[in-house]
Amino acid sequence: MYHARPGIKDDAEKRWALPDRAFFAHGACHILAGVFLRTAPRPGFRAERIVPNGTYPGNHIYVTDGHVAFDYRGYVARDRLLAWFRQGWGTRVPGWSGTLEAVRFDLLDTGALNARKMRGPDQYLHDPIPRARAFLATKRHG
Repeated sequence: MYHARPGIKDDAEKRWALPDRAFFAHGACHILAGVFLRTAPRPGFRAERIVPNGTYPGNHIYVTDGHVAFDYRGYVARDRLLAWFRQGWGTRVPGWSGTLEAVRFDLLDTGALNARKMRGPDQYLHDPIPRARAFLATKRHG
């Protein structure tokens, strides 16, 4: 789990300069998930969202077929991804808890994303969609 240094998330240049895994782990996971769904390198996947309860940090979006999940780490068992996430935030923020929900909005639509306090593709320093496509191209999807 990546935790960016304070200030990086609010600095467009520093955020864009992050390595791909850190970029898609810290604030652009929804872009990666949206591009995955549009390009469909593996059929039968849908997006899920971990929504922190209360005022806790830690929103995360990934894609899954119910058994396997894909996010900035690549492919992993869905249960393992959820365990890593709970452990990572639970260690960092005592008492952390969150809810799992199906994503029922367009992950590449700025209005839909802004309504959920996430940046749209046109709100990054550069277009993150080609970056997500290139990242996906480095993975084995078979």
